[in-house]
Amino acid sequence: MEQKRTDVNELGEFGLIDHLTKENPIQNNSTIMGVGDDAAVIDNGEMVTVVSTDMLVEGIHFDLMYAPLKHLGYKAIVVNLSDIYAMNATPKQVTVSLALSNRFSVEALEEIYAGIYTACKRYGVDLIGGDTTSSPKGLYISVTAIGQAKKERLAYRNTAKVGDLLCITGNLGAAYLGLQLLEREKQIYLSNPGVQPDLENQDYLVGRQLKPEARKDVIETFKKVGLVPTAMIDVSDGLASEVFHICKQSKVGAIIEESGIPLHPDTEMMALKFKLDPATCALSGGEDYELLFTIDPSDIEKIKYLPDIYIMGEIVPKEDGIKLHTKGGNIHALKAQGWRHFGEE
Repeated sequence: MEQKRTDVNELGEFGLIDHLTKENPIQNNSTIMGVGDDAAVIDNGEMVTVVSTDMLVEGIHFDLMYAPLKHLGYKAIVVNLSDIYAMNATPKQVTVSLALSNRFSVEALEEIYAGIYTACKRYGVDLIGGDTTSSPKGLYISVTAIGQAKKERLAYRNTAKVGDLLCITGNLGAAYLGLQLLEREKQIYLSNPGVQPDLENQDYLVGRQLKPEARKDVIETFKKVGLVPTAMIDVSDGLASEVFHICKQSKVGAIIEESGIPLHPDTEMMALKFKLDPATCALSGGEDYELLFTIDPSDIEKIKYLPDIYIMGEIVPKEDGIKLHTKGGNIHALKAQGWRHFGEE
């Protein structure tokens, strides 16, 4: 059966906005005005507002040869919510702006928005506005996430202290290996379009790349146990890069235990298959959207028995540098080789 295709121009800008936002329930009392006026209105009372913006660009951040549009819409929301959770805050609203070429139909946009709404529902946030415009080439998705928190519960990057313990949630390197697998199959397909892709049943690794999740559960757990991290950041550009961000902004050093870096068994297996070092994939891969945070040693009892949280190092004086203690017992200066923007060295 031939799939229906409606040209975007048939609806016009406002008709398109109405079409894509007609089923958009409000979930938060603080959303006074969502889509439909010149600006959204949010009532925050005594809370602090936290805002983060991120843009995804076709050919740079995603490849539509293997990224389904629904997954892309979902991921665009999640990666922004992760930044709000990294402040130890709760996301409440998002805005979404799209720039797209004429190769995208209304049905394609419906797929993107289906993913957007699925993420909004899962994380309890409201879509309150945005913009849609034409682009001479490709697809651009810009999301702004707005959250709130009590001022005393916010966690910044620049407040880690010497003696703090360095902790990580979940596991690292899986999204990077998922990307390597997808890229390998893309190249095979381009060389021989008749070949069916073989993702080797690696649902976990591919899922971590195409449909990541933000650690809402961890932030809720912190609240339950009364923990406020001394510093926190989400792992979007690779563990090493994020450690450097915290250390640079807090004017401290760090030592990481390689044995303390959590890896999923599928990550280890696939890394070895690609002849890559699993720890290097974790340190430099990126897009895991786990939370890297520091805690005062006096708070160790609060996290000691929590699931999916691992202590993997310590904050040390700045002059001691940022070091990796390998499983073999050697100590190396850590290199941040994560995602580089604009081809910078």
